Amino acid sequence: MSKHDAVEVIQAKRDGHGLSDSQIDWVVDAYTRGDVADEQMSALAMAILLRGMDRGEISRWTQAMIASGERMDFSGLSRPTADKHSTGGVGDKITLPLAPLVAACGVAVPQLSGRGLGHTGGTLDKLEAIPGWQADLSNSALLEQLEEIGAVICAAGAELAPADKKLYALRDVTGTVEAIPLIASSIMSKKIAEGTGALVLDVKVGTGAFMKSIEDARELAETMVALGNDAGVTTVALLTDMSTPLGRTAGNAIEVAESVDVLAGGGPADVVELTVALAREMLAAAGVTDVDPADKLADGSAMDTWKAMIRAQGGDPDAELPRAKEEHVVEAPTSGVLTRLDAMAVGMAAWRLGAGRARKEDPVQAGAGVVWHARPGDEVTAGEPLFTLLTDEPERFERALASLEDGYDISDAGSDFTPDPLVIDRIG
Repeated sequence: MSKHDAVEVIQAKRDGHGLSDSQIDWVVDAYTRGDVADEQMSALAMAILLRGMDRGEISRWTQAMIASGERMDFSGLSRPTADKHSTGGVGDKITLPLAPLVAACGVAVPQLSGRGLGHTGGTLDKLEAIPGWQADLSNSALLEQLEEIGAVICAAGAELAPADKKLYALRDVTGTVEAIPLIASSIMSKKIAEGTGALVLDVKVGTGAFMKSIEDARELAETMVALGNDAGVTTVALLTDMSTPLGRTAGNAIEVAESVDVLAGGGPADVVELTVALAREMLAAAGVTDVDPADKLADGSAMDTWKAMIRAQGGDPDAELPRAKEEHVVEAPTSGVLTRLDAMAVGMAAWRLGAGRARKEDPVQAGAGVVWHARPGDEVTAGEPLFTLLTDEPERFERALASLEDGYDISDAGSDFTPDPLVIDRIG
């Protein structure tokens, strides 16, 4: 007989008590094996959401999730490893240029990514817009690509933190996604099990982010940095603004095209700024301080690494990207200065056009999305294009337009306007 049972663990957390190490180890293991039912874990997740967990509990919960599966080991590689995790936003294509850029600077990047759900796009969905590109790699192929090319973006294997996979799906349908202990342990169990030596977290804050308030974003960042460092992974976090979407595109193929522009030495200033800032943090955390990533964007070596990385996974980096069959242009209703572009409104529009999914099994359109022709601080002219909406299914335009209706403000020209800084704070 087990020394614990699910009801006892649920009641302890429900009544505001800390869970013991053995209670945590038992419940995570028993849930992964199917001995604790979904409805019991749902009740425990809700108790955790309402009652919280202290640092010791979160650390133990994370370790129990890691112990549910296998751990990867990159210690045999000839270069140090660093990874980045973003808590998700709109137009957040940073992983695409970042991984090859950091690899071009001498640090290997094992980026095990996921698919998008809701208004935030998934890295794998974006890359699958490239003809031939494959998300799934065996462990041996992953190690070989890291050694030879230095960068991999691929799907996380089922063997990494299987407890997280099960619990993540449950949180989604039980209103417990927002629990900071569960968010932090979900992200960090996968990243620690992945075996990276250094980790930089991009914790988004604002309307288009999961964390709407700076206080919640800071609490999540501090929790994750502590978990990483406790587990022996050098971890730092940047708090970055997600009130305005990143770059000028939200979609799959169009975000790939924008990422390639960045690798070619161009691209939107904010995407370049954040890519270089995160690259510098990853290099420093991995102990490489004598290379400036901005130089590797300028000299083409990051682009060379990108092409090698895409080819290694079956993709053609020079192929034409899919294009949507239909487009609809939204013109600026008045002239003036764009003072607000709401990330959530843009993300919802892209999602409604077919760029995202509502359920894990839904397909996504490679060509769908939103292009915005101005960013906050830019002058706009009445009648000129403000947005271009892209989809294969024109019946989607109406709902996408509805989500953009209150998503922007245009003020009189000459009004004082200063955009918010992109990087708000650094933790770690």
